[in-house]
Amino acid sequence: MTYVIVGLGNPGKEYEKTRHNAGRMLVERLRENIDANDFVFNKKANALVAEGVLGKEKVTLVLPETMMNLSGKAVLPFVKSVKAAQTLLV
Repeated sequence: MTYVIVGLGNPGKEYEKTRHNAGRMLVERLRENIDANDFVFNKKANALVAEGVLGKEKVTLVLPETMMNLSGKAVLPFVKSVKAAQTLLV
């Protein structure tokens, strides 16, 4: 089972280190502290994506490159069913 962990926020320098990007910053920090690869841009999702292992569980880390209110479009390619939604953490 793979968990999908999404860090919400707004892309761009003007939003870095603001309260609006707390979720994004958390997921960036998480990637640094677990066994995960670097973020790579996923064109289909319009998101930065990294895969790794947290404890014994596989995780996919997602940082949407959309504005916050459009982030659902970036998550959709990773969560396509009710069962997949049970392993989603936003």
